[in-house]
Amino acid sequence: MTTNSPSSATTTSARTNNEWLRGVVFTALFGAMFIAATLIKIPLGFTPVPITLGTFAIMLAGGILGAVYGFWSIFIVVALTATGLPLIGGAGGLAKIFGPTGGYIWMYPIAALLIGLVSDALFSKNRKLSKLQQLLLMLAIFVFGSLLLYVTGVPWLAHVSDNVKYDTLSGALAAGMYPFLLGDAIKAVAATLVIVSLKPVLPTIRPRKLKK
Repeated sequence: MTTNSPSSATTTSARTNNEWLRGVVFTALFGAMFIAATLIKIPLGFTPVPITLGTFAIMLAGGILGAVYGFWSIFIVVALTATGLPLIGGAGGLAKIFGPTGGYIWMYPIAALLIGLVSDALFSKNRKLSKLQQLLLMLAIFVFGSLLLYVTGVPWLAHVSDNVKYDTLSGALAAGMYPFLLGDAIKAVAATLVIVSLKPVLPTIRPRKLKK
């Protein structure tokens, strides 16, 4: 029967603490990147939904940080925005969370979580992905980082809108989804390229496991 030596246990504990600390730092960094990305936006005259790089930051957060830290990096920003801090697009408060774009915002942390789950699974055994795995990652990023947002974003836009142009589901689709799909696809391709390039060379970060 073998037992772990005190030095081995100390080394393992130190490695775990370092990975946890790196996770916290990366969570803060990607949260800040997400905030900055939401400030880069192009308003469109026919819809209250702007073109923004915020979704690109969400794709990167989930793909690079993984499910746990990717989720928290976005969720914390959304939660702080709800308290009134002007973090998402330079605005905050319940008016932002429940405004025309609120339906998209609610899904941001979930998008990062689901992208992270796929990324974690694909990178769990291989630091470099095959072409097929890269394609699967790109599809997951597009589905969860783009299409999923419209599941809540479009109906909510129609619900809160007082503009007859998009206060119906068909109108909301025309104003809050169709114009953005091409850009979303480009973001998904770009995010995939960044993730497969950076994730293999970045330090490993894993969530700290609770002691039983």
